[in-house]
Amino acid sequence: MKLTLRALSLAAMLSTGALAGSAAFAQDNPMVGGAAMFADKNIVENAVNSADHTTLVAAVQAAGLVETLSGPGPFTVLAPTNEAFEALPAGTVENLLKPENKDMLTKVLTCHVIPAKALSTDIVSMVEADGGKHVVDTVGGCKLTLEAKDGKVTVTDENGTVANVTIADVIQSNGVIHVIDKVLTPKM
Repeated sequence: MKLTLRALSLAAMLSTGALAGSAAFAQDNPMVGGAAMFADKNIVENAVNSADHTTLVAAVQAAGLVETLSGPGPFTVLAPTNEAFEALPAGTVENLLKPENKDMLTKVLTCHVIPAKALSTDIVSMVEADGGKHVVDTVGGCKLTLEAKDGKVTVTDENGTVANVTIADVIQSNGVIHVIDKVLTPKM
């Protein structure tokens, strides 16, 4: 997947600030995409440093969501990896990144954002309280079903796509990121 020049310049601009953070904050967070994640940096500042999330960063920029996801939140972002985007049907990502498809891209991306900070322990508690499954509403109006089994958390979208949380609890100044292995989509 090729990144646009705009996405690369955004990544370069934001990574300069993100690298200036305190190493003490990064020690409590898992590494993501080969990069330290700083709890005193926001979702966008950290995401631009992850080699595994370049497609997501390009999509966030194309949708005009940089300012929103840099805002106070709190947000829980279910962050698909580059591999998750690559697993979509051929041409899907390229089509979504076209300016005329900005509304659909925004809808897809905001289906990955929960308007609250939900750590993995919170998710497990909600799932247990609801008898094994917990449904959450996203910023994009999607309903996601959360499950926790055998020490693993999964997220199922309205189309039946099941994403596994591969890295949980990446603390941000404005919420938390959980890395997932599939792209979630709105009901078709």
